[in-house]
Amino acid sequence: MSPEKLGQHFLTGADWREKILASICPPAKSVWLEIGAGHGEMTALLARRVRRVVATELDASLAERLREVTMALGNAEIVSGDVLALDLPAIAKADRFHVYGNLPYYITSPILHRLFDSAERIEAIHVVIQMEVAERLTARPGSRAYGYLSVLAQYHSRPEIRLRIPPGAFRPRPKVFSALVSLSLPGGGAGLGIEDTGAFFDCVKVCFAQKRKTLWNNLRPAFGEARARMILDAAGIEPRERAERLSLAQFAAVFRAAQATAVSGARK
Repeated sequence: MSPEKLGQHFLTGADWREKILASICPPAKSVWLEIGAGHGEMTALLARRVRRVVATELDASLAERLREVTMALGNAEIVSGDVLALDLPAIAKADRFHVYGNLPYYITSPILHRLFDSAERIEAIHVVIQMEVAERLTARPGSRAYGYLSVLAQYHSRPEIRLRIPPGAFRPRPKVFSALVSLSLPGGGAGLGIEDTGAFFDCVKVCFAQKRKTLWNNLRPAFGEARARMILDAAGIEPRERAERLSLAQFAAVFRAAQATAVSGARK
């Protein structure tokens, strides 16, 4: 399958790869999981700096070439397969590991979800992604870019845009700018005391069901008028407020109120 069909855009300039390496500053004794290693240029740079690199590549022909390219390095392992189907901690073979990836634009969000499933094992995630997505990951409450993906990223990590990368740095050339985003773990969710993160994010999705609508209009179809009113009252949030203005702590308050009203409703 061609790189275009896989959504792959390879960094062609050695200067940009060196800038990325300088930005992520990989610790010498660290273990790294690389997503979408492509032709192995970053794989080799990382392997010369760190203890071990496990590089994944979906394209089987590229993976085979990668094995030949990295054989002499001695500390790089190539895993052929879909990162969304792989057991990432198992292939990393380390208690804690770092992640680097030049991610296909169309599958950035699913990959981040997959990585956050292993958040307790990951030190940091460094990804080259579409600029628009980078802005969503780092957006603050009240901005137009702030949404479900912002909450997800900031719950699990502390995202920061490190580099802005022009289209001309890639082949094939994309139509948009890209960015290197570093996501240091843990994030703001660590202090919220939420035990069921799956249920929490289901609640966040309800709050953002129609982004420009008020919380009242999003909660009411999901919970019913009476319970939606109880949730907002208990959370101390005005019905006219919108999800795009809520902090992580306020989402946690809505979630706890939703849980409490479910329990109280079951007792009646």
